Amino acid sequence: MKVGVFTALLADFSLDKVLEKLKKLNIATVEIGTGNYPGDPHCKLSMLNDRQALKDFKQKLADNGFSISALSCHGNPLHPNPAVAKAYQEISKKTVLLAEKLGVPVVIDFSGCPGDSDKAKYPNWVTCPWPPEYLDVLAWQWDKKVIPYWTRHAKFAENHGVKIAIEMHPGFVVYSPETMLRLRSIAGKAIGCNYDPSHMFWQAIDPIKAIRVLGDSIFHVHAKDTQIYESNLPKTGVLDTKKYTDERNRAWIFRACGYGHAYGWWTEFISTLRMFGYDYVLSIEHEDTLMSPDEGLTKAASFLNSIVIRDQPTAPWWV
Repeated sequence: MKVGVFTALLADFSLDKVLEKLKKLNIATVEIGTGNYPGDPHCKLSMLNDRQALKDFKQKLADNGFSISALSCHGNPLHPNPAVAKAYQEISKKTVLLAEKLGVPVVIDFSGCPGDSDKAKYPNWVTCPWPPEYLDVLAWQWDKKVIPYWTRHAKFAENHGVKIAIEMHPGFVVYSPETMLRLRSIAGKAIGCNYDPSHMFWQAIDPIKAIRVLGDSIFHVHAKDTQIYESNLPKTGVLDTKKYTDERNRAWIFRACGYGHAYGWWTEFISTLRMFGYDYVLSIEHEDTLMSPDEGLTKAASFLNSIVIRDQPTAPWWV
């Protein structure tokens, strides 16, 4: 296992500066955004039609000793506005094609969330079974929108040798291990998850126990923490809609690794990932509003590098 970085947090720097900075942090693996929600200028989808630009991009990474763990195109491909949905879908499709050309095995995306009908203007996230029309909406979403799109897109990705890692996130139809495995059972083994433990904490799901539920569906992992504020939790519960920058009054906020949960928790998290066959990348994603990107990245990298040893674990002599 090794530590990587989602470079969206360094969007203000050139790719040369990003690689230079990450080398100093003992990091040589990057996750790069291609469009939709994560703005990231370091990887252009136009390279699909520019052979020289693609060659130069690959050479720059190789010359600096870097690999790409995943391409990310988090969006809402099921948005009820057809034009918006189509734009998200096109970027996702092109990202799969670019991943194929770059030899990147994983593309990260959100599952998306439809509206309540073909006439809807905005997504409609169903969170409870009553009144009964809520379940009617949920059934319609899966039958008419989720299943058709994701079975088609999963097959497209599989045909190009790429896996899709869905990031479980409230607000979208796939937000929990149960909904993740439901989509995987329908769309096939090309669909798995980008596992972000911070999103599990947020929902009061134990991230370590959830690894045992998800098993081999974990394709990629984000390294991000969450701090729960017990003094505010009784007032709002976990579904807190206050702005992330209102840290004093929120029930929880995202934190850099080690600032929500201590060293011992993270060692157990990483050990359990290994136990269930995950030996790929812990990709640092910085969304800690109490730290600058530079501070959050530096501290998270130091923290995780103190836990993860790049050498493969070996069986003891008596096994």
